[in-house]
Amino acid sequence: MENKKLKSDLEIIDKIEQIRTRNNVNWMDVLRLAFTHAPDEARTLIGKINQEDGQISDLYRKLAE
Repeated sequence: MENKKLKSDLEIIDKIEQIRTRNNVNWMDVLRLAFTHAPDEARTLIGKINQEDGQISDLYRKLAE
């Protein structure tokens, strides 16, 4: 039973990975568009996103402990 659950979990993780790969391309396209048309505003937003991502990473670290 445990082995079957693990296989199911790993299949779900593989599907998430495939979706995230495609979505990362979308994010990079949005980023290129933002820097092409409004670079100063894009830099400000990227800074905010980076700060929030850092907070998320800190929370992940706490979960991993």
